[in-house]
Amino acid sequence: MHRPPALRALDREIVACRACPRLVEWREQVAREKRASFRGDDYWGRPVTGFGDPDARVLVAGLAPAAHGGNRTGRVFTGDRSGDFLFASMFRTGFANQPTATSVDDGLELRDAYISAAVRCAPPANKPSPAERDRCRPFLERELALLESVRVVVVLGAFAYEAVGRVLASAGAPLPVPRPRFAHGLEVVTGRAVVLGCYHPSQQNTFTGRLTPPMLDAVFHRARDLAGAVPSRP
Repeated sequence: MHRPPALRALDREIVACRACPRLVEWREQVAREKRASFRGDDYWGRPVTGFGDPDARVLVAGLAPAAHGGNRTGRVFTGDRSGDFLFASMFRTGFANQPTATSVDDGLELRDAYISAAVRCAPPANKPSPAERDRCRPFLERELALLESVRVVVVLGAFAYEAVGRVLASAGAPLPVPRPRFAHGLEVVTGRAVVLGCYHPSQQNTFTGRLTPPMLDAVFHRARDLAGAVPSRP
């Protein structure tokens, strides 16, 4: 899929970023030490860009790359259990051409959807600090500005909801005041896009049944309806 020059330029800036010392140290340490099951892999070990359809009407915003997922493969939600759960749903609902994501060259393509993250580096214990979130925010602001067709933002978890709320405020389309509390299935209309809440597809949520495949499918079906999108499989 063709990637516009402006997104490619933003990608280069993201990959070169070393603004958060704690995150730089952690992502590079993980890439050196590796997980035993991935001992033979060459870890990416750098910030991870967004990816997908540049004309997407649905933006999916996650928390951050996983230490042995996106930080290993170089593509967010790729190579880990959360990605397995997410892309299986996106395939079932027509937003992806295949149900799995194992590497950057696995043939995965998104249709009318684009995936990004609030923080671009893998954080220790999957917990970026508020300062790290805010330092990374300009990347998501610029990404959203370039994704002119986006009409729905699916936020995966409360952290992404908070980050997207700040991004929309900076774009002149703030969430209502008082801000609705994050919840699965939450819908908030702004002047830029509808924000649609979804529990994060972490193992903590999917293994316990807090988030099930039908629940996630329902979110993507709703996103398609809200965006007026009509993705379809070949």
